[in-house]
Amino acid sequence: MSYKLSFNYSPNFNLRKRRPKDVKYIIIHYTGMRSDKESLERLTDIKSSVSCHYYINEKGKIIVMVPDLYIAWHAGKSKWKKLKSLNKYSIGIEISNPGHEYGYKKFSYKQLFSLKRILRFLIERYQINLKNVLGHSDIALTRKKDPGEKFPWKDLSKKKLCIWHTLNVNKLIKFRNKKISLIKEKLFFKNLNKIGYDTSNIMKNRKYVINAFHRRFRPELINSTIDEESYLISKNLISL
Repeated sequence: MSYKLSFNYSPNFNLRKRRPKDVKYIIIHYTGMRSDKESLERLTDIKSSVSCHYYINEKGKIIVMVPDLYIAWHAGKSKWKKLKSLNKYSIGIEISNPGHEYGYKKFSYKQLFSLKRILRFLIERYQINLKNVLGHSDIALTRKKDPGEKFPWKDLSKKKLCIWHTLNVNKLIKFRNKKISLIKEKLFFKNLNKIGYDTSNIMKNRKYVINAFHRRFRPELINSTIDEESYLISKNLISL
């Protein structure tokens, strides 16, 4: 890596190293805490059982907390495709942000600049499929909302750092709030399952699944409702 990093190691990680080929995912989080001081104290507190590999502070500074080939404790109870507990297969990046509980705000230019650099490095180093750059809410949809609807997934996709749908936005907006058939609803959830979302208990978790998808791919409107726009986006994504 050609730029300066800071180090503030966390004690919260598995002692056994993994192989580089085991690293298949990058999970992006926000801290959901009031300040860098509060966040770093928690991430380095052995009693918290929480950590990450990289921390991006309020000023965009990148802090290494756990070396890549050790398993950090950032994902918690999680599921994506057939994998449970994504910690084993992922690198976790925490970005300082108060989150929905303490005054959710846009991520700063400096934070996003640093994030793009670290993502580019990790994707190249571990040959990570862009479909495997995920948000915490994607893999823990009943528990988490981060990095949230203000996170610029679309902009990152333009830099080839994650995926986004390829539909024309001006045409797509015409289908917003347009009701769909029950057949298309079933196809929507089938598409989400193919993408990777946990749809195993859809009767109980229906709204969480829909909102996690919206938060990631239709952040302008998160309303627990499947409309034609949502269906078309899901259909497009499985074709990528």
